[in-house]
Amino acid sequence: MQTPTLIVLVGPTGVGKTELSLKIAENWHTEIISADSRQLYAPLKIGTAAPTPEQLARVPHHFVGILQLTDYYSAAQYEAEVLKKLEELFKVHSVVLLTGGSMMYVDAVCKGIDDIPTVDNETRELMIKRYEAEGLERLCAELKLLDPDYYAIVDLKNPKRVIHALEICYMTGKTYTSFRTRSCKQRPFRILKIGLQREREELYDRINRRVDLMMEEGLLEEARSVYPYKRLNSLNTVGYKELFRHFDGEWTLPFAIDKIKQNSRIYSRKQMTWFKRDEDIAWFHPEQEDEILEHIESGLRPA
Repeated sequence: MQTPTLIVLVGPTGVGKTELSLKIAENWHTEIISADSRQLYAPLKIGTAAPTPEQLARVPHHFVGILQLTDYYSAAQYEAEVLKKLEELFKVHSVVLLTGGSMMYVDAVCKGIDDIPTVDNETRELMIKRYEAEGLERLCAELKLLDPDYYAIVDLKNPKRVIHALEICYMTGKTYTSFRTRSCKQRPFRILKIGLQREREELYDRINRRVDLMMEEGLLEEARSVYPYKRLNSLNTVGYKELFRHFDGEWTLPFAIDKIKQNSRIYSRKQMTWFKRDEDIAWFHPEQEDEILEHIESGLRPA
């Protein structure tokens, strides 16, 4: 029997993963697992470029639109649930496709993440209140005292990372660093990684046009519908947080749209920096469809 293989298709936002993922899945008569941390949320369809009803009809997708905005979800939960789903799918398919641009979610499935304790609701609510009352700078100073090693490497402008580290410190009495082993877990399936890339100017043009298309499709109305929940972590994402500042009267709409484009371009650079560290990824231009399919075919042959 052929060894089960997980094809992993990654790349920056706007590069063209969606259409190619459908063709790959159709070619191998398989199903798609989304590795997009925001497509998990049902109300966020336009701003996350979630698969359309037509695309969902072409190929079964998993981990799309399964959460509400108020649901707590973590990369650790994603790892456990995807591994369970893969166990089911590999009973039917010898090949399954995972695709998306959420770097930590991809790594969670391929390499595993550290067994960091789940934060209880009481601790989480306490830290959110402290963040709102005292500000990020105060919490960073506290992290420096409690876990100087993590303080030295964390993005101190990212409140989610700082708060989470403090939550673990308070809840366990140990440093967040002590849980970060960075060991790579073995998986009971082969992993074949493919990355999509374009020249920067070409990618940026696609990102800009994609934002314009999202606005035409109703992103403004979608953002307005979730505006009452704007403080939730699920909405701390490009495309929504800029429009919230427009609703707050801080920015004009044209300025907010320009900021969505700019922040999307910045995010695409972060994605590429992360993915380029992975030497197992074979890189292609999205239009090299024949070469990509041949690379997969070759990778699926028995060693």
